[in-house]
Amino acid sequence: MSELVLFDGPDHRNVVVEELDTGEGVPCNQHIIVDGKEAMILDPGGSKLFTRVFAATSKLTKGAMLKHIFLSHQDPDIVAAVNGWLMTAPKATGWVSELWRRFVPHFGSDRLVYERINGIPDAGMRMTLGQRDLVILPAHFLHSCGNFHVYDPTSKILYTGDLGASLGAPERVVHSLDGHTERMEGFHVRYMGSNRALRLWIEMVRQLDIEIIAPQHGAFMVGKEVCSDFLDWLGTLDVGVDALEHLYAVPAEDVAAK
Repeated sequence: MSELVLFDGPDHRNVVVEELDTGEGVPCNQHIIVDGKEAMILDPGGSKLFTRVFAATSKLTKGAMLKHIFLSHQDPDIVAAVNGWLMTAPKATGWVSELWRRFVPHFGSDRLVYERINGIPDAGMRMTLGQRDLVILPAHFLHSCGNFHVYDPTSKILYTGDLGASLGAPERVVHSLDGHTERMEGFHVRYMGSNRALRLWIEMVRQLDIEIIAPQHGAFMVGKEVCSDFLDWLGTLDVGVDALEHLYAVPAEDVAAK
């Protein structure tokens, strides 16, 4: 296990857990924010990796107490191990869209920890970690109907979940979109919900001072220029229902499972 440090300032660190084997699962980034004596993990992952991610987190937080477990949406690569996290970190609180809170127990969460899973209101919120605030931003239909991102004003990092995800990137950090958009386009066209939702999100986050865009899958975009270019590129895409209208047809008789 190693760490990738995205930001290291006085009493505030943003790190990524590195080198955890996912087998046949989609490779994921587990992000950790530490402020003073408190820590937060974002989208901690599935059950298969729980033991290794928890052990790595314990080392990377350097004695800080795990206070928040942030779940951007309901997918298994994000939520499946939440029971283990809440049982092993008894002072931590889970956060997920209020639309998905009642579905989390289907991943096996114990009734004793369910009350420590809080619902995030649709409009988002602000959350205190240590001595600083984090901003929980609405990102609905990008791709989940109940979806949130995290902006850290101290490090100027925007954590975007599945938005910004890339597939097959050999590098962990990119400073330019040259050659990178082709690793993102297919995923975004298929998984993001609609052009309207995407345009509203772009308009919202342009108000923020962003140095790094850190998705849950693939490479991180580092630098104001590449972050701005990414928003420009997103604005050119047709995604979701707007790009897939042709799929809404009754399958022909000669299209059958074999």
